Amino acid sequence: MATKICTIGELLVEFLAKNSNQRFDETGEFLGPFPSGAPAIFADQVAKLGFPIVIFSCVGKDAFGKMCISRLKQDGVIIDGISSHNKANTGSAFVTYRGQNDRDFIFNIPNSACGLLSFENIDAKLLEDCTHLHVMGSSLYSFRVIDAMRKAIDIIKKNGGTVSFDPNIRKEMLDIPEMEQSFDYIMEYTDIFLPSEGEVSYFANNPKDSESDVAKALLKKGIKHIVVKCGSKGANYYGLDEQGNLKTSHVDSYPTEAIDPTGAGDCFGATFVSLMLAGYSVEQALQYANASGAFAISKRGPMEGTSTMAELERIIQRKK
Repeated sequence: MATKICTIGELLVEFLAKNSNQRFDETGEFLGPFPSGAPAIFADQVAKLGFPIVIFSCVGKDAFGKMCISRLKQDGVIIDGISSHNKANTGSAFVTYRGQNDRDFIFNIPNSACGLLSFENIDAKLLEDCTHLHVMGSSLYSFRVIDAMRKAIDIIKKNGGTVSFDPNIRKEMLDIPEMEQSFDYIMEYTDIFLPSEGEVSYFANNPKDSESDVAKALLKKGIKHIVVKCGSKGANYYGLDEQGNLKTSHVDSYPTEAIDPTGAGDCFGATFVSLMLAGYSVEQALQYANASGAFAISKRGPMEGTSTMAELERIIQRKK
């Protein structure tokens, strides 16, 4: 059976501060709206690579919602899982930059249309057809969407499918109690784990544990593949061989001028997951994922840096 990926969560518009160190409490210019939302960027990247993917989300019956749906449809995402709400507007996010990887956000998600997403919005027939579920930590923003995610995991796993999890931790969301509580549950069913370098310690049993220590502990719990995203330093892979011994590898990044880091991790994860599920080796999937992340940061706008296989192959060939 061919792999069909699905993801669940926020679909919103994003506005980017025009200048570095622009404050939210002072008048300033913003660029946008741009279609955004971590699972939406993930879905768009998978579709641009030519793989089938469906996203389950909610938007308002407004111009922002129409813009988001139109963009995803244009890039090949299956949009049948997107509902339109009469009672809430499309979600939004504002981002300002204090450095290349240091950003502050103001989110309007819990009270927006995607904040009302529940299992009732998920077409079971669409879900039954999927063999892999990708979960974004930033999507676990309400008890309703967490309940939907639990049920989706149950259906995917009962059908012999797999789950990938990108914690995608946003400090602005960590005060949502449901989010933190749901992480332990998601990890129990995760096959492919995709934390960033700065998120690894969040999953450590001991504050002094190294990245390798954390990886070993998680692999013992049943996770099969761990990829640590290290930005400009590339990516680290951890897995177990047939004898149960730890195997590790590192793949370098592709140097590029950083214009906007938003969405790069989502593009990286989408590329690694879709190519690995398609039968690429870990090293090949990581190579393309690093190229995908490099391409993403070279474009301004969260979803503007999604790439095709041809674009990624050009990046890889240039380095060779």
